[in-house]
Formats: sequence, C-alpha cells, structure tokens
Amino acid sequence: MSGIDRKRSWIFVAIAYGISIALGLVIFFNGGLFGDDSSGLNPKASAMTLLMVLMFAPTVANIGTRLITREGWSNTLLRPNIRRGWRFYLAAMLLPILATIVGGAIYYLLFPGKFDLSMTWAREMGMTGPIKEDWGPGVSFLFLVGLVIVTVVPVGLLLSYGEEFGWRAYLLPKLMPVGSRKAVLLLGVIHGAWHWPLIFMGYEYGFGYWGAPVVGPLLFLVFAIYLSVFLAWVTLRTGSVWPAAIGHGAINASVLLMLYFVRGDVPRLVGPLPVGIVGSLGYAVLALLILLNPRALAPINTPQPVEPKVGHELQGAPI
Repeated sequence: MSGIDRKRSWIFVAIAYGISIALGLVIFFNGGLFGDDSSGLNPKASAMTLLMVLMFAPTVANIGTRLITREGWSNTLLRPNIRRGWRFYLAAMLLPILATIVGGAIYYLLFPGKFDLSMTWAREMGMTGPIKEDWGPGVSFLFLVGLVIVTVVPVGLLLSYGEEFGWRAYLLPKLMPVGSRKAVLLLGVIHGAWHWPLIFMGYEYGFGYWGAPVVGPLLFLVFAIYLSVFLAWVTLRTGSVWPAAIGHGAINASVLLMLYFVRGDVPRLVGPLPVGIVGSLGYAVLALLILLNPRALAPINTPQPVEPKVGHELQGAPI
C-alpha cells in the first residue's frame, strides 16, 4: 500500500466525530456537564452517560467503516499475542502509573506549597475511602498504587477497549503508510480533537483557567499526542489491540493518583493531574524516549501462512 487509505480513514473519522459532536450537543442543550437540575437532565448522570457512550464511538466507527466499505475482518488486531508480547503488556500496565507519579512529583517539587501529606483536601472531598488517617502517607500511597493496579485490567477491557478498537486497531494501521512517527503524531491530533466537545464544556480543565476556552483544548491535544505515542508503541510491538486497551485503562485508573496530595484548589492547567502542563511531563518523557528509538514504532513481523506448492514438496505430507 503506497499511501493512506483515504476513503476508509475519512469514513472512520466522520463516524467517530459525528457521534462525539452529536452527544456533545445533546449535553450542551440540556444544561451542559455542570448544569443544574432545572435543565431536566441530571448533570452528573448526563456526564457519565456521555462518557460511557462516547468511549465506544471509535468501535462503532471501526465496525461501521468495515460494513460500509465491505472491508472484511481479517485485520482486527484482536489476537492477544501474549507469549511474544508479555513485556509490552506489563509495560502497558505499569508505565502509565509511573508517568503519572513522575509528573505529579515534578509538580509538587516546583510548587511545594501545594503538597499536603495528610491528604486533607482529598478527605474533605470524600476521595480517601478505606484509607485510615493513622496509616501514614507512605502506606496510604502504596495502597492507592495497589488499588490502581488492581483496577487497570477491568477498566481497560470494559471501557478503554471501546476507544482502542477504533483508534489503535483500525485508524493507526490506515495511517502507517506515511511513516510510523508521522502516523502516531497525526493520530494523536485526531484523537485529542475528538475530545473537544467535552473539553469546551469544562471537562478536564473547567472554565476559569488562563486562556480559556482555547488553551485547554490545545493542551489536551498535546497530552493526547503523548498518549498516542505510548499506545501505538505497545500496539505495534505486539500486533494486538489488547495492550493498548490495558494501557489506556492504566492511564484512566491512575489519573487521580497524585491529586490526593494537593492542598487547596486544583490548578488543572498546570498539575498535578497528568493533563496539566507540568503533570504531563512524565508522559512527555515516555513519548520522547519512544520516538528517539528508531525501532520502537516498527510493527512486528507477523508470520504469514505459507501456501504449499503442488509437487514434490508435498511428498510425505500428512493427509
């Protein structure tokens, strides 16, 4: 294939974006993500419904494009390939957690006044759950990390798979003819902008940040590019979508990890959340290390079945 399959790529993007924009408009005209009950739609319920449905829009786009163009189902990347790719499964599960911790740690080093070992804000917000006050910060943090690890796989398989079966399993291979680095960066932009209906309604960054409402969507675009590099890496090196689903689940499961130690208001544009400028530095370093490795984004060589030749090669072959 000498170039991008433009027809199928555009159909996929049209379906995925169409669902995102349509659901965004429904929420917007019913009070938004943070509207009051007088809008007729419970804001928390509407936000959760939008997120749950939206996460499966790329899967719908994958299936829809295949049906519309009669593409078939031979290249779905559904084979797990665990035996040869187990290291990337492990990386998909653990590296996002490490990146979140690194970004949050850098934020607190730069802004020590925002660091609270006692997790006062988190306790006031009811976020600490079973964490007891006498556990101490070390035990509490290890408990939170363990909780994230335990939830990674189910979150990835049940929710994040809905996105990854579209972005990484379908659109990424379609973009690869332009080169792996360009394809990964382009996919990051497409994936990030797909979230914009939510971002413009205050998701991730709220409304009162500096440069609103433009800076937030642009910053999320950068974060999505970081994620695109990492998730493409585990996909291409295994030939399977499942590590990307687990990796995406790990990102979602760990996103609040460093927020437990914040003092006072949360400066979402900066950190400690990984969508902030400083909070995302762990993911930035991870993406840079992958991009600097010339072989990191090279697809694995998938053995193809060899058709037997008619002739002496078949002599003695089992019937």
